[in-house]
Amino acid sequence: MYSVLILTLNEERDLPRCLASVRACDDIVVLDSGSTDQTADIASSAGARVFTRPFDDFAGQRNHAQREIPFRHRWVFHLDSDEQMTPALNAECRAAAARSDVDGFFVAPQMIFAGRWIPHCTDYPAYQARFVRAPEFTFVEVGHGQREAPRMRMDHLRSNYLHDLSSGGDEEWLARHRRYARAEAARHLATADTVPWSDLCAPDPLRRRRALKHLSFLFPGRPALRFVYQYLLRRGFLDGHAGLHYCRLLARYEGFIVEELRRQRTQRE
Repeated sequence: MYSVLILTLNEERDLPRCLASVRACDDIVVLDSGSTDQTADIASSAGARVFTRPFDDFAGQRNHAQREIPFRHRWVFHLDSDEQMTPALNAECRAAAARSDVDGFFVAPQMIFAGRWIPHCTDYPAYQARFVRAPEFTFVEVGHGQREAPRMRMDHLRSNYLHDLSSGGDEEWLARHRRYARAEAARHLATADTVPWSDLCAPDPLRRRRALKHLSFLFPGRPALRFVYQYLLRRGFLDGHAGLHYCRLLARYEGFIVEELRRQRTQRE
């Protein structure tokens, strides 16, 4: 068996689907950042244990849960409210929970946009550390998200969780990515001189992808380049109209990052 952690902040719209997807789990924990809607009530009604902590960043929230919340099981699957467990992943996690030779597992999400899986323009499989041991596993904040700490022993799961990218519509997506852009720009300015460029030739595709992301900050015309990369080079056109729409949103996100880089550099001068 394993536990599930769900991070929330005003998630009454998406949380019911997430909770329904993990109802087979006997230990569901919600770590809320101070919701003012019905999030906590919905979680409690579904049998989840609800804890509250002011949000600092995603790694901080997850590490707090790992260290301070008394999970019933040693293995914890980390979900967001717009994500869902699948039966295949549940079965694989139950089997993997018997492992003691690793600290965590990478799991690849299936990104859903406008009701359709869009694997090409979301770089599937884009692995993330999601199934981890508590309290040993440690996350580190990277840009607007989190990553495994360097010393963690990792393996991969084959099954996927679902992530609904279009929940809330375009305006909510764009507002959220304006916030993400601030974090991405700040991280780049703080770490631009420490990137291991040799990782561009690493055998691990995850290391190559992370190094390429750093390299992309050196290119002019980032919004257009991002669209070309996702829609043409990564064959996002095979994802139909949903893929085209999502690639256009990604180009706008890159524009937000360019604006933030310019603004933050000006502030430092």
